[in-house]
This record gives sequence, C-alpha cells and structure tokens, in this order.
Amino acid sequence: MKKVNIIGVPEHFNLPWHLAIDEGAFRERGFDLEWTDIPEGTGKMCEMLREGSTDLAVILTEGIVKDIINGNDSSIIQVYVESPLYWGIHVDSHSKFKNIEDLKGATAAISRYGSGSHLMSYINASEHGWPVSELKFKVVNDIQGAVKALQEQEADYFMWEHFTTKPLVDKGVFRRISDCPTPWPCFVIAARNEFINNNLPVLKHLLEVINVFTAEFKFIPSIDRMLANRYEQDVSDIREWLAITRWSQEAMDPLTLKNIQEQLLKLGIIEDTFEYSRIATIL
Repeated sequence: MKKVNIIGVPEHFNLPWHLAIDEGAFRERGFDLEWTDIPEGTGKMCEMLREGSTDLAVILTEGIVKDIINGNDSSIIQVYVESPLYWGIHVDSHSKFKNIEDLKGATAAISRYGSGSHLMSYINASEHGWPVSELKFKVVNDIQGAVKALQEQEADYFMWEHFTTKPLVDKGVFRRISDCPTPWPCFVIAARNEFINNNLPVLKHLLEVINVFTAEFKFIPSIDRMLANRYEQDVSDIREWLAITRWSQEAMDPLTLKNIQEQLLKLGIIEDTFEYSRIATIL
C-alpha cells in the first residue's frame, strides 16, 4: 500500500482529515495517508515541501503563493477553505497598547519569515496606512514562543488565528485588540510537482475523499462538541467559527489567484506574478 505524507497546522480546520483517516477512507482507495501536525505553521511547511520531506500540505494561500513564486517546485491542487481566516491581533494582557493605532511602528512576533503571521502583518499595515517598509519582526517559532516574547517585551503584538488563540485571551495571557481577515480564501491543498506528475490517480482519489468529508462536515451530529473537546475550546466559540467557515471542493479560480498575486505584489511581498499554470493545476 502506497504511503502518502501530508502536513498541516494542529487546528480545528483540519479535523475532516483526521476523521477520514480514522475511518479508513483513504485506505479503502488503496493508499495510506499519514498526517503530521506542524505547529510552526506555513513557513515551516513551505520548507518541508521544498526539501521533499512531505508530499502535500494544507497551507495558507498567501504563504504558498509567495513560496512558489520564490522557487518552491509545488502547485496548488485545490482550495480547501473558501472563507477568510480571521487573524486576531494580540498583545500581552499587561501591555501598554490599547488599540490598533498604538501598534504603528511596534514589533510583530512571527512564527518565521514567509509565514502567515509575517505576511498578514503587511496586510494589516496596509489597511491602516502604515509604511510597510518600517515593519519590524521577532521570530518566535510558534504560539508558546509568542507568549514568551510578548511577556518579556521582545515583541509587541502577535497575529494568529482568532479562535485558536481565544483560550489564551480567555485565560488573560493575551489581550486581543482587533481582527484582520484575509482578503482571499485562506487554506489550499498544495503538492510537490514531482509527486503530482507521478501520482495523479492517488491525488484524484485523495481529493474525492476529503471533499466528501468537508461537504458533510457541518452536518455531523454534535460536531461542535467534538471540536470543542478535541481543540480545548468553548462550544460557543466553535459554533461561531462553524457559522463563518466554508470549505471548498473546487480548484483555485484563476481570477482569484490573479487578485491575490496583485495584492502581494502591491505590498512588496512578491517581486513578480506568474501565470496560473505555474502556481496552480487542475487535476
């Protein structure tokens, strides 16, 4: 049985993959899908795709688009979550910063360069009219690193998914002062081009399976309680998240990809734009 490696963040968005694996849905199609959580996020996942230590990744759209343009020999094979990601903008609970305007010129904690927390700092700055050339960063690797950096005043604010960080807000570790939604579909499925070229039937089966699970996900009985227990979140927060989240079963739309690249180019995150076929593929 062929083994296929896939990676993603350990967050509630990815529960459909775990349910499909637990039910043996991929094995029924003749391959063994092995999932690995990557708490460091998109920057680390781009690195793993580049070095060939994974076959696929469920990854932030802006991060993989940037990395493909910068030489990552991978392609987007499908949109995974169509709705925006709501990035909470957090400070330490004892911080002097009270509102979003206070953060102009402050240092952002980021998991690593090229990560969503890094790239969304540009989006946030642009929305508030701050010079993106003046942004400052402190690499912290993951959420726990961000907690430490903010407490020790090595960084001033940290952008991470709203609901994942909500427990830290509830405990008084972080204080959230605003949200910044992505202006595009937030998660895509990407694969190394070598793997795509050699495993088209496997990939088609994989997408068929996960698309069934995401299409039916919200209708699973007590899915809100399952998510709350597994990811240690309040049920009311999970219900709010479910209401605003839309999974996709479609390929990346060419116009959407064009708009994403134009926005990244305008912000100076990328230096060039590519044709659709150099970033995404339709299986």
